[in-house]
Amino acid sequence: MSAGDEWGVVFPEVGGSRSSTVTGAAILAAAVRGWDPYQADRIVAAGNWRTEYLDHYVAVTAAGARGGAPVLGIATDGLAAMRRMLHHRGDSGEVPLDRLDWPTTVTAKTVTVHGESSPARELSVPYHGGRLSGSALRDQLCRWRDLGVVEPGFADAVQRVIDDPSLLALPGRQVALIGAAAEMGPLEPLSEWGADVLALDVPMRAVADRIAGIARRGAGSVTVPQRDSDSAAGLDVAAAVGEAGAWIQAAADKPLVLGMYGYADGPRHVTLTAAADLIATRLLAQRPGTALAYLGTPTDAYLVPGDIVDGTRPLPGRGGRLTAATCDGLRTISRGRMGRRAYPVTHAGPGGSRWGVADMMLPMQGPNYALAKRLQRWRALTATAAGHPVSITVAPAAWTRSVTRNPTFEIAYSGAEFFGVQIFPPDTARYLMAAKLVADLAAPVPDRDGQPEALLYADAAHGGFWRQPYDPKSVLPLVAALGLGARGSRAARKILGRS
Repeated sequence: MSAGDEWGVVFPEVGGSRSSTVTGAAILAAAVRGWDPYQADRIVAAGNWRTEYLDHYVAVTAAGARGGAPVLGIATDGLAAMRRMLHHRGDSGEVPLDRLDWPTTVTAKTVTVHGESSPARELSVPYHGGRLSGSALRDQLCRWRDLGVVEPGFADAVQRVIDDPSLLALPGRQVALIGAAAEMGPLEPLSEWGADVLALDVPMRAVADRIAGIARRGAGSVTVPQRDSDSAAGLDVAAAVGEAGAWIQAAADKPLVLGMYGYADGPRHVTLTAAADLIATRLLAQRPGTALAYLGTPTDAYLVPGDIVDGTRPLPGRGGRLTAATCDGLRTISRGRMGRRAYPVTHAGPGGSRWGVADMMLPMQGPNYALAKRLQRWRALTATAAGHPVSITVAPAAWTRSVTRNPTFEIAYSGAEFFGVQIFPPDTARYLMAAKLVADLAAPVPDRDGQPEALLYADAAHGGFWRQPYDPKSVLPLVAALGLGARGSRAARKILGRS
């Protein structure tokens, strides 16, 4: 893309183009420089960032094993680097984000759609064509917990909402959703539960119609920005970050929850995340009591404690087809290439603690996706440390439209289910994640015992990736073969060539 094609939050011009590769690597190097200079130098020296970024993100994750100081230090320095290195391009020129002069005027009008239904009286989660509630939902949460599909903290959090359904509508709060139409976002369940929502997404007719339809079928209110009566409702947050932030400020009349659920392909995912982060920090500074909400991706690298590392042995009744003996056989046949044991390396932490890195980063997602999700994690960590309420949950893999449209992911997900990893129906995942958001907002900021990364691992719903006896990435060829048999697609060849 040429340097003159973009508007709003942009990557800086490097050699005549706006290179997300160069700037993305520089942000990660700056994040870790003060805490692991050797790793920062390795990032700078990387020859091909698009193929080498995976190992570097894993190494930066592992640096957090040394304690809370490096975790928060890397997050703080990374966010500062993002503000220095990314730019805003507008009518008055181009400046780094940390020098942006925010506009305060709002040109978009406000339109509110009220739901036509009655609010739900209990937590009810769609599941394979039916609904789970009450004891049936509790039993299913316990099964997922016992199978290692979700961590105990996740099951406990959702059960708190089953116990107190008055929490569902988020009384006394207003929720501003960036990427409101996202398939994994909470707009539909929150509307069903009677919540008050400010919805921002791109001004496209199909997107606006989806949001309006959800609002009408729901039981709450959904307020959207609209520039004029002839255009679709919505604002492109990355392109109009100042106006989007000012609109939220003007439309909000209760304590806010700002949820970032937006996605875009390639570099736009990073610039959208950066724009959402600008809005988040402004709201935190100007509106006390503002909460933040994010979803973590299961295909990332996470620091996990010794009890998860040691809890990877197959349990009776666990759905996976691989045992430790099978993994040993695969390693022997493949000369160590397949069936590697999970967490082959652990890292020493303060007080004799042991840590592993649950690494499910996949090359087909690319370095821009990795950076966008890491920026969101960094903001969640720093905001929590500053005492702000934050909800961030590692979500399970789900059969979303983006997955079923991508043959490579469709094959990988089809095969993963043979190994005890559960791929969730998207409506099930959506309602569970929304219930977890509600639970988090109702609870005080917990004491994380000196390890901020507990915000991510203590109540994750990773789908089983973290609890397998083998490294899931080391069985990708077998996953592809079984997925091919289950679904049938030539995309399996892509996985076979990348493992």
